[in-house]
Amino acid sequence: MEVKDHIDKLRFILNQHNIDYYVNDNPTISDYEYDTLLRQLEKLEKDNPQFLTSDSPTQRIGGVPLDEFNSITHRIPMQSLANAMNENELQHFDQKMMKSLDLKNVEYIGEPKLDGLAVELVYEKGKFVYGTTRGDGMTGEDITHNLKTIKAIPLSILKEPIPNILEIRGEVFINKSDFKNLNNNRLKDGKTIFSNARNCAAGSLRQLDPKITMKRPLRIYCYAPGTITGEISFESQSEFLQHIPKWGFPVNPHIKTGIGFSFIKNYYNNAEQLRNNLNYDIDGVVFKVNSYMQQNSLGVRSKSPRWAIAGKLKAEQATTIVNDIILSVGRTGAITPVAQLEPIKVGGVVISNATLHNQDELDRKDIRIGDTVLIQRAGDVIPEVVKVIQEKRTHSNKRFQISNLCPICSYDVIRMQGEAVYRCTNQICPAKIKGAIEHYVSKKCMNIDGLGSKLVESLIDEKLIHDIGDLYLITANQLLSLDRMGEKSVDNLLNAIEQSKKSKLSRFIHGLGIKHIGENAAKILEKHFKGNINKLMKSSKDELLSINEIGDIMADSLIAYFANINNRELIFKCLDNGVIFLVPKESKVSKISNKTFVFTGNLSTIKRKEAVAMVENYNGKVSSSVSAKTDYVVAGDKPGSKLEKAIKNNVTILSEVDFLDLIKAL
Repeated sequence: MEVKDHIDKLRFILNQHNIDYYVNDNPTISDYEYDTLLRQLEKLEKDNPQFLTSDSPTQRIGGVPLDEFNSITHRIPMQSLANAMNENELQHFDQKMMKSLDLKNVEYIGEPKLDGLAVELVYEKGKFVYGTTRGDGMTGEDITHNLKTIKAIPLSILKEPIPNILEIRGEVFINKSDFKNLNNNRLKDGKTIFSNARNCAAGSLRQLDPKITMKRPLRIYCYAPGTITGEISFESQSEFLQHIPKWGFPVNPHIKTGIGFSFIKNYYNNAEQLRNNLNYDIDGVVFKVNSYMQQNSLGVRSKSPRWAIAGKLKAEQATTIVNDIILSVGRTGAITPVAQLEPIKVGGVVISNATLHNQDELDRKDIRIGDTVLIQRAGDVIPEVVKVIQEKRTHSNKRFQISNLCPICSYDVIRMQGEAVYRCTNQICPAKIKGAIEHYVSKKCMNIDGLGSKLVESLIDEKLIHDIGDLYLITANQLLSLDRMGEKSVDNLLNAIEQSKKSKLSRFIHGLGIKHIGENAAKILEKHFKGNINKLMKSSKDELLSINEIGDIMADSLIAYFANINNRELIFKCLDNGVIFLVPKESKVSKISNKTFVFTGNLSTIKRKEAVAMVENYNGKVSSSVSAKTDYVVAGDKPGSKLEKAIKNNVTILSEVDFLDLIKAL
């Protein structure tokens, strides 16, 4: 067999296996056989580079990591969906559709609403050319190099007719079983586990290094078209979804079509049971008018299409028993009561612990050891105790009271006036040191990947580190002496520590964990002091107060922190061990330069952090509270008291649409 023919045959077998596995859910060869064939193809292409093509299965993993993501504008906006919280709201949607279309019955298509990350895949003449996140709906981030690592996404379309341009929208997610295995492996490696599958999937797609993404078990279900040009067109959503598996795109098998509200009601009610049996998370179901002609007739609003709605599902609940109440100590010394529960499965996840927040919350709900309680995953993520089932209380246990001594170091515990939490007063409490280091290395701070909770604990227990400055003195031999630390893990960790030495000042300041100084305040300080920490440390209260958004409480906290000789020595220790700060780039001068924005309520088309980044990119400022210095309040759904305060202070109020229009005009 000719070399080129052999290469083509291997590519066909590998691509067909991906379709069998991810589209047809019917694997025909084992993973070992797949990897063996892939290695054969890699060797043939290496020996015969003239036959290498961009859509080869070997090209799913890119080369060097990116410095940043570029933005790409969607040809057709990727809008969000309006929500229905119950059957009545879904019935109202059906009535509106019948009235608008002047029909007695409307055909709908029902689809599970996956709890993942929406993406767009763009093909030109059958070749995958780029892929993006949804972003703000108008523009997304170019994550092509990461999407190519997902084997379920075809790199080329072979079955004709092939459109000139084909845009496919889909949801990237991680199966529950894959997520569990991923976290188990991270625990074995001493790394921090992921909190939930959605965040893991989203974070994996936003890695600058595709080699990291490649290690994550990402999948995709495709659900909608964008632009399609060429010799093929579709008359309905169901026709589109029936056809694209022929091109190699996976489609959710639980999609159904039906007529009228009776279909909507049955599909919605059955979704609760469906959710319990699925191997992936859903947070609702989506109903769309099936006919594309009718969709076009109905049109779209500024934020969402008129022809679709998302039926939200209730947070899953279950009853279990409080076996014990233990106390957890965080990096600030805050003592949090935690309910240890009889393990129970809620939303496909086994729950054995739930935070009780503080003493006030404990007293308000009157939660006692031995109680039967109703629990739920708040937002389908965080376990919480909803209430005690009082009629099942058969014991005589007393109310739980937080001790006057720290459960970790036995130092005195205090509750400051105006605070709900008790705090440990020992500055060198092991729990506080551990929490401080975990915060410092976290993604939003110094972003030292591979330094998880278990490893931090081991380093402290072995007295290899006592504070964040010691991280930069760790040696390979010290790490190799620890359990479950191999040479590769050690090399990766040391590289991550070395890379963190060149940092933004804002990340470092945030990582120090100064009271009242969060991520946003740290960015404001970095910008004002132009990345110079010495100037920040020497600044007076008057200078700090001259900075917009830095008030009395923040200024006092900064002054007190830098006045403490131990804190100053810790900072200098980090600097002496190689930490340097990058000079921040100048933001774009615009009409909103130095204008202060406050966000309140839920934004539906963009995430809060994306909106904040938009303001900061144009030299604007974002505050967490409304004051006389506030220029704009952006009000989303269900705004809070900030909106009332803005009205009283005659602050300009913008809707989400107004805000996006303002940004686009800059």
